[in-house]
Amino acid sequence: MAPTYIGYLWAKPMMNRCDHQTESETKGLKTEIDLGCNFYVQAHVEDSSKIFVAVGYGFFVELTHSEALKFIEKKTNQLTVHTEVLTKDAAKIKANIRMVLEGLRELQSLTDVPEKRMRDAL
Repeated sequence: MAPTYIGYLWAKPMMNRCDHQTESETKGLKTEIDLGCNFYVQAHVEDSSKIFVAVGYGFFVELTHSEALKFIEKKTNQLTVHTEVLTKDAAKIKANIRMVLEGLRELQSLTDVPEKRMRDAL
């Protein structure tokens, strides 16, 4: 499963919480692990000084907390920029569709009649 933007946003506060723990508190960490299909199990991590971070394509890298925070920050910034680009592209496509529909209405000499909404059978 590919790492997601939500996953990185969820991991960042957890990492900050782990950084503020004292040496005696880092002996163990209780957390929940997603086994897939949103099926979570409780887990106890013996040594939480290093963590595995999903970097994509099924690959994981063992990082310290500070390295993981830097990676998460860069990755969330990259994903935010990508989201903004896709949002702009979607708006352009939607505007083009509306323009074509208006052109078709003019060519067919139709009035601006709202579409009837049909209920789905399911």
